[in-house]
Parts: sequence; C-alpha cells; structure tokens
Amino acid sequence: MVKVIASSIRKGNVIELDDKLYSVISAESFFPGKGTPTTQIDARRLSDGVKTTVRYRTTEQVEKAYVEEKDYTYLYGDDDGFTFMDQENFEQIMVPKEVIGDGVPYLQENMVCQIGVYNGVPVTITLPQRVILEIVETEPVTKGQTASSSYKPAILSNGVRTAIPPHVTAGTRVVINTEDGSYVERAKD
Repeated sequence: MVKVIASSIRKGNVIELDDKLYSVISAESFFPGKGTPTTQIDARRLSDGVKTTVRYRTTEQVEKAYVEEKDYTYLYGDDDGFTFMDQENFEQIMVPKEVIGDGVPYLQENMVCQIGVYNGVPVTITLPQRVILEIVETEPVTKGQTASSSYKPAILSNGVRTAIPPHVTAGTRVVINTEDGSYVERAKD
C-alpha cells in the first residue's frame, strides 16, 4: 500500500477503506470559491461488489494498493464470467461480470483490454475507448430533418441504445465511446 493525496486517485485505482479493498468507479475533485477543496470517490468493494461514496479533503492521504496492469485479449464469456488471455505467456484469466460492469456489451472477440490484477485477482478493467458497431434499428429520416442538430434514438448490434445524428441510417457502421455509449462518428471502412 502507498499513501497518496486524494486528488490523485483515478478511475480504476484500488484503495483501502476500513481494511477492505475498493475499486474506484469515479473520482471527482471540487474546488469551491470559498471553503475547502474536496475529492469525492465512488468505489465498489472487491469482496462483495457493494458500492460506496467517500469524500476527502483534496490533500488528505488515501491508501492506494499496487495493482499490476497488463494487456489481455478477450476470448469469450459464459455464466461464470469472461475469459481473457495474457498476451505474453498465454495464460487465461477469468474476470467476473461485476468487474467489467457497464462495459460488458462492448466486449468483442480478440479485443485487447487492460486488466488490473491485485494478488492474483482481477480487480479492474479498461476497455478500448472506442469500438465499431452497426446500427440495427433507428427511425427513418423525415424530409427537412437532416439539417437539424437533434439526435435520434438507435439500437446498436450489441443491443445498447444510443443517440445518432439524423442522417445515419440502419446498417451503418459507427464508432461508439465505451465510457458512456455515445456516438462518435461514422466508421471509416
């Protein structure tokens, strides 16, 4: 364990609270005009998945665990979890669904992800920032709507709903941000 200031904590870090390990879901620092700057950390307890929110003064010390991060290739998923392969020694590692969280629908065969391992247990995962998916369903363009900047709802090939520009039609391959499921651009095939 290493002591670091609260404002240096980032998503994916593993911290210790009350002798238990937590994976950081998000960390945000607030700097009000008056008063003390604070850092709010949302984290998930590794042992059972319980989420918690803690707030620190920005300069307060937090116990950060050393997590080894390596690139792994996604192989497949089943009821037990998701199997990845170490790119160096070809060993396989099983990552529970809770660790991947909202990223599950974006997993694609042979996708390279960065997995954080603490004492042999996968505790964090970072997916590629962008993936290419196909629009399977969306509303047709109505005449005169193409010039407007409003987005329309669409369903992606992985089942996730998103919003796309009016000119994009079903069957189009698009680039999607894995952080929030938002449309980035049309895929350049």
